[in-house]
Amino acid sequence: MENLAVGLGVALAVAAAVAAAGTVVPPWRLLDPRRIAGTAWLIAVVSAGIVRENLKLARRIWLPSRPLASGMVIAPTAAHTDGEVAAVGLLTSLVVDNQVIDVDRGRHLLQFHGVALPPPGRQHARAAINGPIERPLLFLSRR
Repeated sequence: MENLAVGLGVALAVAAAVAAAGTVVPPWRLLDPRRIAGTAWLIAVVSAGIVRENLKLARRIWLPSRPLASGMVIAPTAAHTDGEVAAVGLLTSLVVDNQVIDVDRGRHLLQFHGVALPPPGRQHARAAINGPIERPLLFLSRR
């Protein structure tokens, strides 16, 4: 318990010191009710995706007769900054079904390897893979 308290204290002290440096977002902005709601929304979406896709993968393993449509897919992204792209890549890769492979920042495209691919078409890929995570993430990052 003491380790957590000391860690929290050090983290808050570093955050306050860095926040005074200028362009860094101060940590107390997380206390805004809209940010708390957005963070809860993001956690819920990612958690639901992790549970859903793990159950689907377990079912695929237990019932190997199910067809496997693995491969690569390119999906457009609404993420523009380095932080947004990194967060979308990390959070979508937490969901076991899809892992980000490549990023084309200039054309706003992400390439994913998927266990079960969505129907052909970039908008289908975005709706199935990174769209659900991008909505709450961009809500948080652009406020």
